[in-house]
Amino acid sequence: MPLLVMKFGGTSVADLSRIENAAKKVQAEVERGYDVIVIVSAMSGKTNELVGWVETTSKLYDAREYDAVVASGENVTAGLMALRLQEMGVPARSWQGWQVPINTTSAHSSARFVSIPREHLDAKFAEGFKVAVVAGFQGVSPEGRITTLGRGGSDTTAVAFAAAFGAERCDIYTDVDGVYTTDPRISPKARKLPKIAFEEMLELASLGAKVLQTRSVELAMRYKVRLRVLSSFEDTDENSGTLVCDEDEIMESKVVSGVAYSRDEAKMTLLKVEDRPGVAAAIFGSLADAGVNVDMIVQNISEQDDPTDKRAHTDMTFSLPTNQVDRAKKAIDEAAAAGKFVFTSLVTDTDVAKVSVVGIGMRSQVGVAAKMFAALAAENVNIKVITTSEIKISVLIDRKYMELAVQAMHDTFEREKA
Repeated sequence: MPLLVMKFGGTSVADLSRIENAAKKVQAEVERGYDVIVIVSAMSGKTNELVGWVETTSKLYDAREYDAVVASGENVTAGLMALRLQEMGVPARSWQGWQVPINTTSAHSSARFVSIPREHLDAKFAEGFKVAVVAGFQGVSPEGRITTLGRGGSDTTAVAFAAAFGAERCDIYTDVDGVYTTDPRISPKARKLPKIAFEEMLELASLGAKVLQTRSVELAMRYKVRLRVLSSFEDTDENSGTLVCDEDEIMESKVVSGVAYSRDEAKMTLLKVEDRPGVAAAIFGSLADAGVNVDMIVQNISEQDDPTDKRAHTDMTFSLPTNQVDRAKKAIDEAAAAGKFVFTSLVTDTDVAKVSVVGIGMRSQVGVAAKMFAALAAENVNIKVITTSEIKISVLIDRKYMELAVQAMHDTFEREKA
């Protein structure tokens, strides 16, 4: 019997009527001949409520008890979904993480998968059960304690089950009907993609596209799990949504598949850093030790060189999330005070945004960067920092021009049909 994994997020199971709606979609797949593993999140807002209860009860809480409380939201949804399916005549039962068992590491609140044995679920399917409703976001540690998987844990649970059980596909039901070429709220010309390659989706997710979490896409790419993103609030069929798949399944790729953006960016520049081996390691090692997530890095010859000083100097520019600026300043000041490196001043700009174009078609197409820069120039948008990879070009610009830049780049590349 072919097997399908279906995952429903918090908005898709926010109340009893939405759980019933989701159950009807599961029933439709059972009627098509599938055995189904359903992964559910907690009802919308419930996890935040549970976290609030923990933090109110104990400021310096025991992470093991935190997981025990926070994981309960998914347990409620799984039980209600199984009950609804039973009422509809579909043989179903709920499974908590420890019952499967979903074996994880002991890193409470950010555990990683170790293994998902098939025996228990396979036995129930052999008995005639058609649906296993599994509580997402949770597992069990080697010590037998409940663990949670951190941000995006339910999506990752769904992909892990699809990989472990060799599922035909993993359907992620959410509040959008697929992956778009850019944010439709910014560009009304945004278009839903029928297919997108794993690598492109991974880049878009890492650049701020919130449809899928980076961790779940990484896992899907590693195990070649075909993902489908579709809406739980619309009638769907086998061709609905966006299929995230291997590059080989896409006949002909557009040069650019999507335009992504991130508002919460900052730029920091260390002026007149002594240019010698080991300086970059000292700077970014200090930032890494402080937990600062550095993204774009540019090094150039300093414009502030003193003709009387024969030593070579460089300026080091990097981008980072705006909420990590103070931490970065502290780390740099402490490292400089410890004599790890020397610089004259630190310049910070917190009014920038990152805009990126992504597409596997860039590998075989020349002139993509030139077209992107021309589109920005036509709108009088100045570029502060540029970085590139094989399938991505990112620029840092003034935040006030972000939406204009997204629209300009989207229009430029949408006019060029593959």
